[in-house]
Amino acid sequence: MARGDQLSRQWKIIHSLMASVRGKSASDLAAELECHSRTVYRDLEALQMAGFPLFSEQTGAKTLWSVLDTGRRTMPLPLSLTELMALYFSRKMLKVLEGTAIFDSLSSLFDKVKATLPPEYAGYLEKLSQSLAVGVKAHKPYQRFQETLDRVNQATQEQRHIEMDYFSMRRGALTHRRVAPYKVWFANETFYVIGFCELRREIRLFAVDRIERLEVLDSRFEPPEGFDANEFMQASFGVFQGETVRVRIHFTPAVAGYIEERTWHPTQILEPQSDGGLIFSAQVAGLEEIKYWTLKWGAGATVLEPEALRVAVTEEVREMAENYDTKSIAQFD
Repeated sequence: MARGDQLSRQWKIIHSLMASVRGKSASDLAAELECHSRTVYRDLEALQMAGFPLFSEQTGAKTLWSVLDTGRRTMPLPLSLTELMALYFSRKMLKVLEGTAIFDSLSSLFDKVKATLPPEYAGYLEKLSQSLAVGVKAHKPYQRFQETLDRVNQATQEQRHIEMDYFSMRRGALTHRRVAPYKVWFANETFYVIGFCELRREIRLFAVDRIERLEVLDSRFEPPEGFDANEFMQASFGVFQGETVRVRIHFTPAVAGYIEERTWHPTQILEPQSDGGLIFSAQVAGLEEIKYWTLKWGAGATVLEPEALRVAVTEEVREMAENYDTKSIAQFD
């Protein structure tokens, strides 16, 4: 049996025993975990050897196992031990926020959580963490933008206008903007400001790391009543905005399984096809990001509609082919 499976099962045993008022028998735990009671006895013995304060009590014909919660009386937080353990265990998943005050505060919190846990729990948690690796995607070095992010947060909380010089990646140009920042939004490993742009006279999205100069003004604003950032961004396939349009994309059997195992967009509809493929349809805002998502699947994806997306993908493929047909690698040396 894989060590990760064993540790995962032992974690469930701890959680189950701590959630139980009267304790549980080995057969009760075996039924919950869908394993043999002998396996549960081995796990209970291993946990005791690891230092967990487990004890058993004979009640009638049953032997009930319980956890003596040695740390509960000293905990400064209204959380159970398993909740504290889960919180500490999640620290690896937040690596993407490294370089921000949020990450620094969380790191401090995790250290305090670890100090709060009884030694046997903390030690077991370290063993458990060794069986799980969290892959961190490419993310931005927010150490360079910490001051900007802090000032944007300040302006958002105090409902103050900001003036900034902002570099638009799409246009490749620097523009001066005055913005009422409604919300700081985190998506795709990037911090954004959602706010009303006086230059464009509409609500826009700005990447914090592309703000080259920022000033928090004294003038205040009132955000629209009931403004919901998640609702505002819902139609977007990622972060780009644009006119909402219906897209339909056919996926071959080779990639259909990857498509149907996730929710890519809240409006998506998946239509299985007789050949094992499927047709993906959704109402999305703008075509830029759905274009690159389609290209990601290579020959496994074919745009059915709209025509504008078919043309955009075709043009991108043509230009890619030209790069390989006409350009020599030597010219980039």
